[in-house]
Amino acid sequence: MDFWIMLGKYIVLGIIQGISEPIPISSSGHLIIAQHLLGIKVEDLSFEVIVNTASLIAVIIVYKTQIARLASSSYLYVVKQDKAKKDDFNLVIYLIIGTIPAALLGLLFNDFIGKNLKSTFTVGVALLLTAISLFLIRNIKGTKNTQKISWKEALLIGIGQSIALIPGVSRSGATVVAGMLTGLNRDTALLFSFLLYIPVSLGASILEIPEFFNQTITTDLLIAYALAFVASLMGTYFALKWFIDIMKKGKLIYFSIYCLFLAIITLFIL
Repeated sequence: MDFWIMLGKYIVLGIIQGISEPIPISSSGHLIIAQHLLGIKVEDLSFEVIVNTASLIAVIIVYKTQIARLASSSYLYVVKQDKAKKDDFNLVIYLIIGTIPAALLGLLFNDFIGKNLKSTFTVGVALLLTAISLFLIRNIKGTKNTQKISWKEALLIGIGQSIALIPGVSRSGATVVAGMLTGLNRDTALLFSFLLYIPVSLGASILEIPEFFNQTITTDLLIAYALAFVASLMGTYFALKWFIDIMKKGKLIYFSIYCLFLAIITLFIL
């Protein structure tokens, strides 16, 4: 019975990670709250790496066409000197620039964040800030598309992503907010946000591979992790598809209200 209870709890955590990763409500914050409510304390990074990798794969599947186009265009521009592909190549460069802030801050402060900022209080405050940020940009309609992004916009969005290293600050929320504040239209802000997610998430997963193999994982835990992986992948895929539709309708206010509600519960009840 204990095995099945454990299995159910890890599947729930996988679903929570998957659904909350792409939408602006903070997956890290939700995992901390869920662990608190379910009585699970995941001390090692193995589980986090597994469910985050599942979310990464789901994002790549959703944006596979755009990723393939950027890869092909960059090759044609650099190798074949096809000037018509310059805009796509520039976008790749800007994605690299946008990756730098989170990569640097992650390397410098990841251990500190893991040891000191994973309390429900921190999550509650961060969710409150996420709610306020989403509320402030709810009616903004930018005009810039991918061809009008510059290194300045890329860097600012990257800084937004680095702030989301704090549990409770939504990564997609921070990057979308930063993008829209710099004048990007909703579609472009969303696209850049999730293309930016890929290298940072991939890099984080690669860095944790040695730690993952150094962990002692039982057969029961391996099964639980595998099912959580599947749950996270499917959750992210469908949640991202839904979020893309929500962004087109400009209904970010829904997520602002949700984050505010959860912040109040986290700060005053949990």
